[in-house]
Amino acid sequence: MQTTIHYQNTREFAQEMDRVDHLKSFRDRFHIPLTDAGKPSIYFCGNSLGLQPKNVRSHIEEELLAWEKLGVEGHFEGRYPWFKYHHFLKDATAQLVGAKPDEVVVMNGLTVNLHLMLTSFYRPTTKRRKIIIEADAFPSDKYAVDSHAQLHGFTPADAIVELTPRAGEHCLRTEDILETITEIGDELTLVMLGTVNYYTGQYFDLQAITKAAHEVGALAGYDCAHAVGNVVMELHDWEVDFAVWCSYKYLNSGPGGVSGVFVHEKHGNNPEIPRLAGWWGNDEATRFEMPRQFVPQQGAAGWQLSNAPVLPMAAHKASLEVFAEAGMKALRRKGDLLTGYLEFLLDDLNQQCEVPAFHVITPKSLKDRGCQLSILTQEKNGKAIFDYISKHGVVADWRNPNVIRVAPVPLYNTFEEVFDFARLLQEAIASRKG
Repeated sequence: MQTTIHYQNTREFAQEMDRVDHLKSFRDRFHIPLTDAGKPSIYFCGNSLGLQPKNVRSHIEEELLAWEKLGVEGHFEGRYPWFKYHHFLKDATAQLVGAKPDEVVVMNGLTVNLHLMLTSFYRPTTKRRKIIIEADAFPSDKYAVDSHAQLHGFTPADAIVELTPRAGEHCLRTEDILETITEIGDELTLVMLGTVNYYTGQYFDLQAITKAAHEVGALAGYDCAHAVGNVVMELHDWEVDFAVWCSYKYLNSGPGGVSGVFVHEKHGNNPEIPRLAGWWGNDEATRFEMPRQFVPQQGAAGWQLSNAPVLPMAAHKASLEVFAEAGMKALRRKGDLLTGYLEFLLDDLNQQCEVPAFHVITPKSLKDRGCQLSILTQEKNGKAIFDYISKHGVVADWRNPNVIRVAPVPLYNTFEEVFDFARLLQEAIASRKG
């Protein structure tokens, strides 16, 4: 349902929105990078790397102290024994993605986990071999599916079906995705999409897509890197087969932070599912008995390979505590308002130009997007506009050939920052005229 509010293009309006914001205190829990002039930057790049929560340092130092004082005994002693550290993260993780606690695990990096999931869930036959992916998916996703097709003896051209928008459009239509699934039918083994497309910011209808995949006998898995901590998901109820994500974007868990995995219980509780096995995924009750036969833990934890990377997980734990307190639905409500206000100001700015200076390619419907708006600029001056706003304290993201990605994040961004960004964009466009 769309949020109805009468936005105004005034600083007073933005300041009043900040005053009544129930989540405004969370901004103080993050370190905001400063400009060269010593002022807080307008940090709209949480879709690439989230800001550092102030509680991260104490969480990491606690584990450093445990290592210092306990040595190897830190695996079993201390407040958070490392042997079962992933258990301390699963409840908050499950809440973020709409899962049962045993359906999620924190481990490895995103692409490593994607390869692990494809090993288990891309099981092609000569006939049922095709994978559906977006044509403009993030490169790692394309590399991963291509490599798994090749490992099974197929060429990417034969096994991979790339979805492209209709002529003159930037986003995929749900009906076109569903139609493609139906057309491929019993040749399809897996749908593997980015939940929120990194370039356009489009949030796909996972429930409808998953249902359609299952109806033709295929599985559905998703890269949630740009979705987790950004949009509300119900992976269990939607019967998604698997999902993977990173933690360094909206989850604010540090550069290269540890990844997360979802495996639906119908698969996670089936020990016969083929997988690459490692000792950390073995039944905890017998792990240190060093059994010759691998016996997987129940749920997603059975896909673990190596010892938990405790220090990155401690940073992640710090951020998850912030999310658990704020609540994903409350964050999404504020996010809709922030992004809606930005869209309103951008529309107002374009109307003041004789010829529109840019085009927002992210869907207008709130249900089809999260925090990110992708601004398609004119090729002749887009990079100059980006450079101008960067010089004046905006941290955003440039994507060739001419898109500026901006993401006002509800945990630490404000309505007044959105207002200031629009003013700076207006100045940048004016400076490039002629």
